[in-house]
Parts: sequence; structure tokens; C-alpha cells
Amino acid sequence: MLKGHQTWEFASKPVILASAAVGGPFEANGPLANDFDLLHGDMLLQQKSWEQAEKVLLEEACDKALEKAGVLKEHVNFFLGGDLMNQIISSSFAARSLAAPYLGLFGACSTSMEGLALASLLVDKQSADYALAATCSHNASAEKQFRYPTEYGSQKPPTAQWTVTAGGAAVVARNDGTRNRVHVTSATIGRVVDMGLTDPFNMGAAMAPAAFDTIEAHFRDRKLPYDTYDLIVTGDLGRVGHSILCDLFERHGITIPLQTYQDAGIMIYGDNPDVWSGGSGCGCSAAVTYGHLLNRMRQGAWQKILVVATGALLSPLSFQQGESIPGVAHAVSIEM
Repeated sequence: MLKGHQTWEFASKPVILASAAVGGPFEANGPLANDFDLLHGDMLLQQKSWEQAEKVLLEEACDKALEKAGVLKEHVNFFLGGDLMNQIISSSFAARSLAAPYLGLFGACSTSMEGLALASLLVDKQSADYALAATCSHNASAEKQFRYPTEYGSQKPPTAQWTVTAGGAAVVARNDGTRNRVHVTSATIGRVVDMGLTDPFNMGAAMAPAAFDTIEAHFRDRKLPYDTYDLIVTGDLGRVGHSILCDLFERHGITIPLQTYQDAGIMIYGDNPDVWSGGSGCGCSAAVTYGHLLNRMRQGAWQKILVVATGALLSPLSFQQGESIPGVAHAVSIEM
């Protein structure tokens, strides 16, 4: 059901049967390491290229999520996947091995919640029994495509972020009434917001206005008080974007308790100074959500959370041509 202008409320409350997160060696040393289902000791994952390694991250996350859900590949009605590579090749190539009907998505780092929102809509409208939503990113492949050759080792400014090497997947299914399961209750689809920023090393600042716009729309459309959720997590603004979003809340009278607001880009690496402003990449919010957040919900830490995945919609070509960096954010509410 459409609620307000841009929010879907899912009457049947689709279930996240299971989810999985797979990471690389850098993530294995982070504060959320115990929430990954599988961690690799090398960046290449025994593949011949970074791009092939990224595909493997996604395949493993999907396979693990399906295994935990007890769902066979042939029972998946739709696979919704996306990533940062040109022509979303990591997801498209992973779809070959899944052999499920495939919907390729691109929302940059907002792809995780874009996929979860659409998967939940398909299940809620009885257009699917099982939908698999997944995304991934790889530090070396992203550096190679968006910035400088990986071997160059260029110096970054403090506003830059570290692309997470991870894949995340979730199996969404119909609600059969079983208690103590994680449900998707609503999704707010974000607008593209562009404040004219052009610095590709400060994507947190470029994405923060889009996160604010979507969060404001979510509470407005659903007519909810600002203290509805036990936790609101953006992903991935990093420290710079997190600070800007907090300022926007205050300036516009959005009284979200600051102790309930966190950012996946900060959570995944903690206080590690080597990541500058924090983590980024499609795998960031996917791994934090499908690993840490859902694990904690099942342990009873939170009953209601809102995950707001953010994306910077730039490409190497648009940057080289002097274009600004549009941002988008998609919000999904998840409840026990």
C-alpha cells in the first residue's frame, strides 16, 4: 500500500528468513568481525582479478543466506542484485550461477536497501514466494575504477572513505505467522538530491542531504513520532556525512534522539584512523545490516530499526566532465 507520497507499507509484513555477510581481511580486523558468516584472508579470494573476487563475495553471501534459510536456488523467484562496477558485472555474473530470474539494480551504495525494498514489495504483493536481495563491493576494484590505479597508493584527504570489501544477502519470504522473526514493514524510496558538490573524496557530504530528505519523508508519510525506532542507521555517510546530517536534523527541527542514530560507515571499522572518514561501498550497509544489525535484533537488542542506505550517483566519466555528485537514499523499516 502506498502511504503518503513515496512510502510503501507492507500489510503482510514479509519475513527476512535469513541473511548473510561475507568480508575480506580488513573487515576481519574490525569491531563487527564476529557478525560475518565468512571472512577471507586475502583480497583476491584465490581469483585472477579484483573483479572476479568481488563476484565471489556476492556468490558466497547468496549461497550462505539460502543455506541458512533452507531455501534451494531453484525456489528463488527473483534475484535482485547490484554493485558499483560498470554494467553491474559482479551481480550479473553472480546471477549466472544462481540461475534465478534476475533484476539488476544500480543505486550505488544505496543498492542494499533498494533491493530489500523491491524484494519485500514483490513478496507482499504475492508476486514472489522467495526473493533474494544482495549486493557487494571490493576495495581494490572500486579504487581501480573510480579513483587511481590500486598500485598507485595515492594519498587521500581526511574526508575520503574506505570502500568495504564485503557482500551481503537476504532471503525475503511470505509471512507464515511464525513468531520471533524479522519482518520488513515499510520502505521509503528516496529522491535524487544534488547540492552541487563535486569532490569525489567527500561523498559523505554529497549524500547527507539525500539521507535527510528520505528520513523526513519517511516520518511524514507514515505520520510517526521521531522516537519510533530503537535505532536509525544510515549507510554510509562516514564521520563527515554523519555530522552534516545531525546538523540538518537540528536546523530543521527533526528531533531524532542522537543516541539512536548511527552510521554503518562508522560502525564497520570503529575508530581505525586508516579509513579516514569511515567505510563506504555497496557492501558496507549490506554487511552491517545483514550481519550485525539483524543478529542483534534476533538477540533482543532492538525491536524496530530504520536502515537508510545512501548512494553517490557519480561515475568516472561524470567526474571527469565536471559534473556534480547527485545523492539518493532508500529507507527500510525492519521489526521483530
